[in-house]
Amino acid sequence: MRRVLILGGTAEARDLAARLSGVPGVHVVSSLAGRVTDPRLPAGDVRVGGFGGPDGLAAWLREHRIDRAVDATHPFAERMSASAAKASQLAGVPLLALRRPGWREGDGDGWRRVPSLGEAAAVLPDGARAFLTTGRRSIPVFAARTGVWFLARSVDPPEPPVPSNVCVLLSRGPYTVDGERALIREHRLDVLVTKDSGGAMTRAKLTAAREARLPVIMVDRPPVPGGVETTSDVAAAARWAQG
Repeated sequence: MRRVLILGGTAEARDLAARLSGVPGVHVVSSLAGRVTDPRLPAGDVRVGGFGGPDGLAAWLREHRIDRAVDATHPFAERMSASAAKASQLAGVPLLALRRPGWREGDGDGWRRVPSLGEAAAVLPDGARAFLTTGRRSIPVFAARTGVWFLARSVDPPEPPVPSNVCVLLSRGPYTVDGERALIREHRLDVLVTKDSGGAMTRAKLTAAREARLPVIMVDRPPVPGGVETTSDVAAAARWAQG
């Protein structure tokens, strides 16, 4: 029996779990961080919660006799990816990073790429009405810009108190271009702040921003830890996991 651990609850992680769960001789376990209420559960066995850092993850890999691990976490889950890379070395378990491709700027787009959330907050002009789609944990970084009003979209509520210049919109993708157009009009938004997460589920906001001629502040994703093999192809990841 080949035992495979999939880290992450992304669409790619669920796709990979579905491909592997029906393969004879393969036992797949998906690990979710537990930060999202009512997550979409993948096929196969599921565990929820942290491991206690790279040492804890390495111990778990050994205890459960994992043969191969796939880091299919969100492209911005930098700490978990670093922990997975270290744990794979400690436990001697091969690791593959499964990453969806990032977004690319096209004709009519007006993007400004920045290296961090802090830089994204710093470059916002005073008086802006910003569509903030960088996750609830990033809200404190931006709320310090008291001269900017934010529509912050999030799957789960942020930790209180919510600053007065932030309006929270609780919503889960996928989103449509029509829906994003309506948000831009209704809230008179004039700039989009987002992370280069990639994928089709939340791309509609970029199309709507292009049509409305909204500038986009795009936070670049962190690199995959050095020495870790990487693919953007779920089918290739499934073949790799089967050895």
